[in-house]
Amino acid sequence: MTAAIELSGARLTFGARTLWRDLDLEVAPGEFVAVLGPNGSGKTTLLKAVLGTQPLSAGRLRVLGRPPTRGDRRIGYIPQQRLLDASTPVRGADLVGFGVDGARFGLPFRRRADRERIDRLIRDVEAERFAGRAAWRLSGGEQQRLRGGQAIADDPALLLCDEPLISLDLANQAAVSGLIERQRREHGAAVLFVTHDVNPVLPYVDRVVYLVDGRVRIGRPDEVLTSPVLSELYGTHVDVVRVHDRIVVIGAGHDAHEHAGEAS
Repeated sequence: MTAAIELSGARLTFGARTLWRDLDLEVAPGEFVAVLGPNGSGKTTLLKAVLGTQPLSAGRLRVLGRPPTRGDRRIGYIPQQRLLDASTPVRGADLVGFGVDGARFGLPFRRRADRERIDRLIRDVEAERFAGRAAWRLSGGEQQRLRGGQAIADDPALLLCDEPLISLDLANQAAVSGLIERQRREHGAAVLFVTHDVNPVLPYVDRVVYLVDGRVRIGRPDEVLTSPVLSELYGTHVDVVRVHDRIVVIGAGHDAHEHAGEAS
């Protein structure tokens, strides 16, 4: 089967600064890969490269068997939470609708099949109660559920998630995580999931990509999220402990936190 993502000898630099180098990664269909690392390590930039909006400085990248291109409808994308304001004249349901008809020109005069598809997606993300409200009035968690529905509208083969759980309460974290996992399990979508806290999705994660100061470690969570590996990456002593099945990282210039790094 064609790999969802193939990176070989990949490097990305801005001026004299190298975000990451010698990145070799193959993401298989149906695989869940979490991307971790401190602020500014290039986690979000990796997603931009896959989306075709950020060219590599060196190396090779193929996405679903082709060079990356903007607007690839085989890719679903859940961005970081950004609250809408009152100047955005759309309902919650319209956020999902953009995923169904967003590639068409002109006003979205939806066919019956489109309307039924939108209704199914709203049920899938358990948003029936608030989908009819003005989008700007919805909470961050409610908006993220609907953006999740938008991202899976075309049953994508690859789902890119950029800190989709940040600032969400536990209930909405579970809802959005469950939506992503269901898309992977039922449709075989590969998932590349950028996060500052791996714990909400840890039961689903197959491998971790950890980025620090241009260096990369890739492996199963129990291989990468260890004191020796993170101490080597950060160049200072880092403690990794498990508390009630949650991973807590202490050190690397940060206070104790659940795993690890901040958004970038």
